[in-house]
Amino acid sequence: QVQLVESGGGLVQAGGSLRLSCAASGRTFSVYAVGWFRQAQGKERELVGSITWNGDEKNYVGSVKGRFTIPRDNAKNTVYLQMNSLKPEDTAVYYCASTVSSLAWQPKDYDYWGQGTQVTVSS
Repeated sequence: QVQLVESGGGLVQAGGSLRLSCAASGRTFSVYAVGWFRQAQGKERELVGSITWNGDEKNYVGSVKGRFTIPRDNAKNTVYLQMNSLKPEDTAVYYCASTVSSLAWQPKDYDYWGQGTQVTVSS
């Protein structure tokens, strides 16, 4: 199994920044990629971006390109979601998740999930 623990959510004004952390432990050698998802109230969970475990490939959904990045710290087995220029529509519960698949774009493609952390952007 893989355990994922998230931290870093909170309340921020529009235009501000937040950094979420996702610390992985357990059978991390089996992980192909880590994805960041978000789920706004009343909406489906959507993929925000992902990074391969070796860091070679990153992908972002169109609405966050240029504003969000996914750095990682190999030594700490930690993946981050750096969110800049935040907008009220970014308000959601954010989750990190891991997958063993190289073609993982939907929540069902991911195997292990963090507990989620609330991000609220005020206007």
